[in-house]
Amino acid sequence: MGSDGVRLALVAAMLVFFSSETLAGPNAWLIKRGAAIAKLNCARCHAVGAKGESRDARAPPFRTLSKRYRLDGLEEAMAEGIIVGHQGLQMPHFQMTPGQIDAFSAYLRAVQKK
Repeated sequence: MGSDGVRLALVAAMLVFFSSETLAGPNAWLIKRGAAIAKLNCARCHAVGAKGESRDARAPPFRTLSKRYRLDGLEEAMAEGIIVGHQGLQMPHFQMTPGQIDAFSAYLRAVQKK
């Protein structure tokens, strides 16, 4: 194979590698980052995973949030700073950066019970 053929094969291999990485990698990384945010900020009350019960019965499991709320509406609340409570339970106040909101939202969508 000549040098043009080698270059063409190398470019094709790079396109395949970066295309598959772009489709799978960043989304998986975003979901993983969102899971870490949920565990750090929310797991002391909410069940944040695909299974399990919330530590506080008044705090809904994250996997069921789409049954109660529009997830798109939660993104705006996260940007402004979540200030809500659940029947006498006040959530801690925290605000997320746009990158954290993207990651947290990706995780919430991934963990929803079908």
